[in-house]
Amino acid sequence: MSCQPGILHDVPSVGRYLFLRRRLGGDLAAALRALASHELGPDVIGLGEAVVREAGGEVPGLREHPRLVGSGITVPSTPMGLCAWLRGDDRGELLHRGRMLCARLGDGFVLDHVVESFRYQAGRDLSGYMDGTENPKGEQAEHAALVTGAGAGLDGGSFVAIQAWRHDLDRFEAMSPGERDLVFGRSHADDEEIDDAPASAHVKRTAQESFEPEAFVLRRSMPWSDPDGEGLVFVAFGRSFDAYEALLRRMVGHEDGIVDSLFSFTRPVTGSYFWCPPVRDGRLDLSALRLG
Repeated sequence: MSCQPGILHDVPSVGRYLFLRRRLGGDLAAALRALASHELGPDVIGLGEAVVREAGGEVPGLREHPRLVGSGITVPSTPMGLCAWLRGDDRGELLHRGRMLCARLGDGFVLDHVVESFRYQAGRDLSGYMDGTENPKGEQAEHAALVTGAGAGLDGGSFVAIQAWRHDLDRFEAMSPGERDLVFGRSHADDEEIDDAPASAHVKRTAQESFEPEAFVLRRSMPWSDPDGEGLVFVAFGRSFDAYEALLRRMVGHEDGIVDSLFSFTRPVTGSYFWCPPVRDGRLDLSALRLG
């Protein structure tokens, strides 16, 4: 049993996120059986809690993304039935691959929306700052991202949190270079942490080793843009949702009342949780579900 390979691989040149809802009256079991026969390739596929529950599955720890409220901040919860993160180098190829996947699912799901994403420079956010500098590597990445010890059909799986953050780049660019550095707590010039950055700096809010227990996640985020705006698709894989939720709650000030400075120029507009099943022989292992 192994994980979906795209979880551990670096972000691709381009990505296409398909978010699908359950179609009322559609045949869910047939859709999931078709999904289980699908050659996965480089893509990553996740199922929402309501879909797993409807299919009779038991995936301990799977739940819906929380709606959180902080000081003038709302973190939304936008549950979806299925997410497919299509990964590659050619947008046209991803478009056709997504059409084929949706056709395979039949009437069980309906496409809700699509987010087009891309790699910016050497893995930077559109703010110009590096993303995922503190990502765990190698075995530590596997430990942070993958389920182990839960049994067949679960081991090798992962839980993923996906948020679309919408940036106000005009507001960010109106800040001085020094103010921008203090938002992130890192120097734009060399990506080094700023020792005397304020407690609200993003690196201070999300220092994964400062939590008890430590809150390491594997980030695989990508910038996005469309005619209505731009931002970051924040993607965090974990062996559970606990580390991600600890980070998010501290960011909105639930722990000590200090709000992450990121909220000065960007806000999440979606928030969804998915279970990414393990893989057997290149296909999703959906044995944790009761498909008949």
